[in-house]
Amino acid sequence: MKRSIWRPLIAAAILIVTVVAFVIYFVKHPEVRHQLAQTSPAVLVSLVCLDLIGIVALAFVTIATLRLCKAKLRLHESLLLTMYAAIVNFFGPLQSGPAFRAVYLKKKHNVSLKNYGVATLVYYCFYGGISVALLLSSTLKWWLLPLAGIGFLCLWLITKSNRLRPRLEQLDLRGWYYLAAATFAQIFIVTIIYYLELRTVQPGVHIWQALVYTGAANLALFVSLTPGAIGFRESFLLFSQHLHHISDSTIVAANILDRAMYIVFLLLLTLIIFATHARQQLGVQKDD
Repeated sequence: MKRSIWRPLIAAAILIVTVVAFVIYFVKHPEVRHQLAQTSPAVLVSLVCLDLIGIVALAFVTIATLRLCKAKLRLHESLLLTMYAAIVNFFGPLQSGPAFRAVYLKKKHNVSLKNYGVATLVYYCFYGGISVALLLSSTLKWWLLPLAGIGFLCLWLITKSNRLRPRLEQLDLRGWYYLAAATFAQIFIVTIIYYLELRTVQPGVHIWQALVYTGAANLALFVSLTPGAIGFRESFLLFSQHLHHISDSTIVAANILDRAMYIVFLLLLTLIIFATHARQQLGVQKDD
């Protein structure tokens, strides 16, 4: 059997096992049901609103990434593309949202797939670097600030390196700080979402715990095969308990709340896409 067939089968198996494990844990631990029962409608609405703000931040990430490729995208188009890609990424095979976005930009704006791929790697470097910093924040505390400054200084020196410049000459790296700022804003919103969810099911959770929790959850996306990193995120959060010290029941309850509200959010995005005729505006065909 070919590798291309194995990957979706493995992803489906992981997804099924995770859902079954969630159900069993939910049934056998009434404290989780009790925690979720305390969730107020105001919190639910707030989570959906924060997800919408997160989409806006991700749209700015796309615009900043394209700046590295010497291409421009209007905010309105970037928002529609980001919303459409979010739905494709969750319901499509093997998180195909980034691939859909790359193909669209190539077809509609003649953005080189190679250049966009390299620019996306730069984004992943920012995303991964910030997430690692959050993961270690409980240990490093305020030492993260000077370390972050050193990291940005090193990145600036790399962009000025004569030795590396030929490999990066296809990109306009002078505007890297726009992408760094957009990525930081995206992760900042995600942190608020996780903090609100954790505080909802366990009011005693501290902000430092939420920061570490966010770092672990974000890093799970780099190895995930399932929609929304289902199964992988929970594993990362459980393995990193010695860093964030959040209980099993709180992790499970917070993730159930997060998954449920994200589904509601995706349904809302679907309504927005139909209402704004996003498919027609983007010129997306059935074979895209």
